[in-house]
Amino acid sequence: MNRRRILFLSTSRGTKVEQQRNRDIFSRTTMIIVIYSLLLLCVVAQGQTFKPGKTTLIRYGGWLPSSKEAYDSFFSQLTDKVSDHRAKALSHIPAVAAFATAMNASSGSDPKMIDFFDQIFLQAAPQNEIKDFDSLLRSLDILLVQPPGFIVPRDPDGNPIGEPIGVPVYILFDLLSNTAAAYDLFRMPAFNVAMKELLDSWGTYLRTPDSTKTLTTLTGGWFSDYGLAYLQAEQRGDFNSTYISPNPEEMDRGFTSWDHFFTREFQPDARPVYSSSDPAIDAGIIVSACESAVLRLDHNVQLHDQFWLKGQKYSLYDMLDHNETATEAFIGGTVYQAFLSPADYHRWRSPVSGTIVNAVVVPGTYYAVLPDGGAEEGDPDFKPGSPYGALIRSQSWLTQSATRAIIYIQADNPKIGLVGFIAVGMVEVSTCSLAVGPGQRIEKGAELGSFHFGGSTHTLLFGPNTDITFNDDIVDPVTGALQVNTHIKVRSALAQAS
Repeated sequence: MNRRRILFLSTSRGTKVEQQRNRDIFSRTTMIIVIYSLLLLCVVAQGQTFKPGKTTLIRYGGWLPSSKEAYDSFFSQLTDKVSDHRAKALSHIPAVAAFATAMNASSGSDPKMIDFFDQIFLQAAPQNEIKDFDSLLRSLDILLVQPPGFIVPRDPDGNPIGEPIGVPVYILFDLLSNTAAAYDLFRMPAFNVAMKELLDSWGTYLRTPDSTKTLTTLTGGWFSDYGLAYLQAEQRGDFNSTYISPNPEEMDRGFTSWDHFFTREFQPDARPVYSSSDPAIDAGIIVSACESAVLRLDHNVQLHDQFWLKGQKYSLYDMLDHNETATEAFIGGTVYQAFLSPADYHRWRSPVSGTIVNAVVVPGTYYAVLPDGGAEEGDPDFKPGSPYGALIRSQSWLTQSATRAIIYIQADNPKIGLVGFIAVGMVEVSTCSLAVGPGQRIEKGAELGSFHFGGSTHTLLFGPNTDITFNDDIVDPVTGALQVNTHIKVRSALAQAS
């Protein structure tokens, strides 16, 4: 009996009815695979090479508005507020004033920083709505004292469209970041120190009672019909049944701040740890560390490698912050990457049972991306050449450049060995909070830490001696194609080591 089929065709715990159903499915699937294999052998015999079909690389859901109407509405409202802010000659909030000072050469800062900003506004795509540094600062004055929310414009036929503005500061920087000047500026240490202080101030606000004003059933609220539809999409489950709400009957569900809502916990039975009744099989099961969507999978990775997205270098050495000992453990191994949307659960769970070898947070960049020529052919949301979303297209590169938490787990099962978990903070979601430390015992599915304030991405690393087979939800068992964009629940079966 093929263990892969037994393990992954059902997320049940093994009732007799379900076992019989799995045996029936197994028989049918085996026949399909045999027929497919015979056809494949015929193709190979004729001297042709089989290649799995190309899959879509990324999506932007929740990070950027998917409709032009929502995007235009966001900037229309923001522009009106900026104009009013300027007309009244209002002062900058303290955090924005400090950021402006840090960018100003007259304060002793590197004069190249403000020069780079001038170049950014010249180089940005014509669609950019932020035309100068003053407008950027005043936009930040507005966005950093309000929580993320929903926007409800109307489409050309007059129908309302509900879209989340989950990472508003990223929307502000999106087109600015996709420039050569931004690539230089946004990687400068001094810039990122100033940006961290700016975003920390927003993080402080998002822990205040005032930040609950978008936790409402009213239009623009996360518990409105539009908001709940978004939060419950992709089979995440009914909100009140899936998540712990302090007071489910209240308009704000009893959450005391935006951050309280964002780091919400699951109900005890909402995401059980996948297990098998067979101890030998159960010891080799690796579960999903994050509620996330499949992005990339690569085997036989090298110290310095080039794969993932076209033109992006991917380096284990840089990902692991130049830790030579750790890097050596994963050369020739496997890297799995998946990303989280603002609607997802943002706590990390251990993929295996074992011992924490080390856990560190590595400072990095916030809005640096690899500038590109725009969306490629086959992009799921944007037309070819569209300048929007370069950061999302740079996710593999961000694993070695952005702020990230790195956790090493020595699995109890020697067939799994050392596992590396990297939680990558993207844009304003760069607060990575560790819940574990070196020497700590951890059970499969237990909490490792959490993100704050938006969406993010993560990777799992396995050594070269780990014989790992991924779930059918990750890799199509017939074609071998990666099931990109498939939403994987945290603590569900991800892979099997044998």
